[in-house]
Amino acid sequence: MRAVVQDRYGPPSVLRIAEVERPRPKDDQVLIHVRASTVSQTDAHGRAANPFFWRLFAGLRRPRWQSLGVELAGEVEAAGSAVTKFKVGDRVFGQPPGFGAHAEYICVSERAPIALMPAGMRFEEAAAVCDGAFQALSALRVAEVGEGRRIVVYGASGSLGTSAVQLAKHFGADVIGVCNTKNVELVRSLGADEVVDYLNEDFTKLGQSYDAIIDAVGKYAFLRGRRSLRPGGIFVATDFGRSMIETIVVLIASRWIGSRRMRFATGGRSQQDAEFMRQLIEAGEYRPVIDRTYPLDQVAEAHAYVETWQKAGNVVLLVSGEAEA
Repeated sequence: MRAVVQDRYGPPSVLRIAEVERPRPKDDQVLIHVRASTVSQTDAHGRAANPFFWRLFAGLRRPRWQSLGVELAGEVEAAGSAVTKFKVGDRVFGQPPGFGAHAEYICVSERAPIALMPAGMRFEEAAAVCDGAFQALSALRVAEVGEGRRIVVYGASGSLGTSAVQLAKHFGADVIGVCNTKNVELVRSLGADEVVDYLNEDFTKLGQSYDAIIDAVGKYAFLRGRRSLRPGGIFVATDFGRSMIETIVVLIASRWIGSRRMRFATGGRSQQDAEFMRQLIEAGEYRPVIDRTYPLDQVAEAHAYVETWQKAGNVVLLVSGEAEA
């Protein structure tokens, strides 16, 4: 089978297409024929080992994973003898337990964060759901999102941000999306109650206060946004940003100084959340946002574009065959 592989950390040029052995499912696993995946910031971090702490779990000297790719959509090609939730021919979407979706086939446990694809959805759309949505669900839970809560999503046009806007509205929050000029209409179309163009306005100086601020891109500082949080408000970090040490210090200090807190969203994954997203999509209450689509042979170009930090929503990678449903 074909797969995107890398032998060392580095720029997008370290990626190459290679023929590798097709995996065989264990008794509790399904073999998925991957039709589409995405190239995410997580993939870019993993490829470059940047920040350096990535090496602590991805491999100190060289990558531990043969292929990147944290989400997928495809068909069940084979199922282990103990599998009961899925059968051959099922169209599924979701996330592997780590990386590995940038390959034509992958084996995952039937208990992994995967679910049947929403009815009528194309593979390339389904592949672009779970990474951003799972991270957004984690952040919104930390933010204690609910009816009437005023939530700022900083970086509302990215993968996590476009998911957070839609999901926060589903949970009844008042949503203020912050993005750049070219994405204002996109964020408004996702249901944001207000959209702030950060190139022209500072949302902390608009005379408003908020119950929570979600930094969806790891580029905003708690100390900058703190003054616009209500007493007891929560600042949710989703990335360590420019300084891991600084983030940890602020996380700890905010527990003891004042009533406004900084908390970190870990981006948990579960099969229940995959099923929740399937139901939400079928009900017409969520749509994945796709910026660009690349064939597998152009994976390096896809990584280079993701690293511009200019993508809106998701960058899809067509892995094998026709991605259309």
